[in-house]
Amino acid sequence: MTPSSLPWPTGATPLPVAEVRAVLDRLASLATVHAQDVTLLPGLAVAEEELPADPPPALEQITDELGGLRVRGHDVLDLQVETRTDVGPYTLLGEPTSWYPLHESPEAAVVLVLDEDGTPGAVHGIGEDLALRLAAPDLPAYLERVADAVEVVLAALSARGPAEDDDASARDDAAEELLRAHLFDALFEADGTEMPLVPAAESGIADLPAGTLAVADLRDAPLGARVDALEVDLPGDPLDLRIGFREGGRLVVLHSV
Repeated sequence: MTPSSLPWPTGATPLPVAEVRAVLDRLASLATVHAQDVTLLPGLAVAEEELPADPPPALEQITDELGGLRVRGHDVLDLQVETRTDVGPYTLLGEPTSWYPLHESPEAAVVLVLDEDGTPGAVHGIGEDLALRLAAPDLPAYLERVADAVEVVLAALSARGPAEDDDASARDDAAEELLRAHLFDALFEADGTEMPLVPAAESGIADLPAGTLAVADLRDAPLGARVDALEVDLPGDPLDLRIGFREGGRLVVLHSV
């Protein structure tokens, strides 16, 4: 486990809430119209009690307004992670200040990459196989992806009829299956374009961090592009490798523990 308060870098300009205002309003509208199916978690500035969440400073404007979103009790988005861990889907990730969870389960997670100065970058899904899958180029795009998926899920739930007339357990199970089909399978299980991890000396990429063993270049990669560190051809145990990021999360670099 990592401490509940991390030494976050403070050099980044906070992501303006204006950049995500439209999608925040969209999520709020979904929660209002589908109040029995959707729960919008309040942000840190409006929560009724003090929360122990420790988001990076670059997200403060957004996390002040939005805490997360649940559909039928299933966590879809969580911006108020209380306890950080380095096991499960996070096993191969490096410095805890270089990424922030947006969704997690025991087997999978979605993480937002942060540059050395704390600037938010790309979003990656991590499946049970520990491979990375490019989920979005940035946080605003990921929030839009979540909103798109939730709209589809809610339309399907509405087709079952009003929540008060539906069997609660069956509706919960239906929501879980729909969320998997329309969001999580693509983030955690899909076989996207495989991006090779190339030995650093052969990559042709300058200014890689000292100690870099291999690098995967996702700067022009499509969404869903996959990087599997466990399959890299390097000496030793792949579980002794750690993943770092450069170029806003679009360069995936491997180094040893």
